[in-house]
Amino acid sequence: MIDILNIVAAVITIGLGCFGWLAPRYTASALDLQTGATTMGLSELRASVGCLFVALGAGAIVLGTPMAYFMMGVAYAGATVGRGSSALLDDPPKMKVWTYFAIEAALAGWLILANWGAVSAI
Repeated sequence: MIDILNIVAAVITIGLGCFGWLAPRYTASALDLQTGATTMGLSELRASVGCLFVALGAGAIVLGTPMAYFMMGVAYAGATVGRGSSALLDDPPKMKVWTYFAIEAALAGWLILANWGAVSAI
C-alpha cells in the first residue's frame, strides 16, 4: 500500500509540475502572479514550478526507493515552511495560501513518515 501511495504522490507532483511547465500563464494566474515587461517570469515558472516538480516526481518513480520518496517529502516540507512563513509575513489571500499549505503539508507528512522506517534503517 505504501508503494502505491508513494507513486500516487509522485504522479500528483508530476501533474502539478506539468501545469507550471506547459501552462505557465494559467499557473501564474492561479498563483496570483503577474508577468512583467519580459517573459523571464514565464521561464521561471516553467523551471521552478514546472520541470523541477516533473523531474522530482519522475525521478522518485524511476528510482523507486524509499529514500527517493522521502526526499520528495523533504522538498514538500521545504515548500510548507516557505508557504507558512509567507502566510505569517506577507498577508496573502488566506483561503488560497492555507489550501496550498495543507496540500504541501499532507504530501510532506505522508512521504516523510511513510518512508522513514526504510530510510532510517540504512
